Amino acid sequence: MGLNLDEQKAVDRFRKTVAEPSMTQLVILDFWAEWCGPCKALTPVLEKVAADYADKGVILAKVNVDEEQFIASQFQVRSIPTVYAIFQGQPVADLTSARTESQLKATLDQLLSQLPVQPGGAEPQHDIAPLIAMGEEALAEGDGERAAAIFMQILELAPENAEVLAGFVRALVLAGRIDEAGQVLDSLEGELAADPLLERARTALALAKDKPEDSELAALRAAAAERPADMEAQFAFANAAFAAGERDAAAEVLLRMVAADREWNEGAARAKLLQIFEVTGLEDPWVSATRRKLSTVLFG
Repeated sequence: MGLNLDEQKAVDRFRKTVAEPSMTQLVILDFWAEWCGPCKALTPVLEKVAADYADKGVILAKVNVDEEQFIASQFQVRSIPTVYAIFQGQPVADLTSARTESQLKATLDQLLSQLPVQPGGAEPQHDIAPLIAMGEEALAEGDGERAAAIFMQILELAPENAEVLAGFVRALVLAGRIDEAGQVLDSLEGELAADPLLERARTALALAKDKPEDSELAALRAAAAERPADMEAQFAFANAAFAAGERDAAAEVLLRMVAADREWNEGAARAKLLQIFEVTGLEDPWVSATRRKLSTVLFG
């Protein structure tokens, strides 16, 4: 950068006290000196206004021009006091002529109405809704790996968002990464772990753990075909088929079971269908179509 050691240290101090806070807050930057009478008169006004506006995202930073000559030179300070409003590392207003509390507040009110200042220095809020929709779309298309990649990126922006975590777990389950999905859920604590949005993910994981080997699925399929009146055989195949990703086959069997005997095993077939709907997502077109079929079976 062509700076000597003292200049580099000055830049580092300025970055920490002014530039970085200004990424989210509005910084009143006051250039002053001990020998400056007008500076001493202005200081109490600046401090009071900054305190009054603290909850609106305004802070005060002071630069002693005798101690920070390099920084003062970068701002081309010719006289003091010199006061700037800094946002996102750049001067956005010269406040030097505002010497009274009312003048300063009027200027700050105008700036705050125009700039995306975060009260209290909060991190900028990211609109993650479109990204979540993208992840859900990938899930609906059956692309677990792509959905997992999308939700992982969203987690960098919102690491404690229950909806995003639930989507990530469901994506891992769809991708067959069962152990990873379990580790994510096990790592959650407190209110986040108890969030209802994560129940869908837990159910998806529980169902996926029942996924059979190919030979076992084939045997259950054959048993269901050979004994169409055997409810146990039908139910076992429906469970295995859904766990193996064959939701159409599972739903077809369960709908037949409801039609044949809706009260069998305390309504187990209907309950399983509803569980499948919940895991898949009530907004999913497949769920909507299958729910209509279920209504037809139940109510004619």
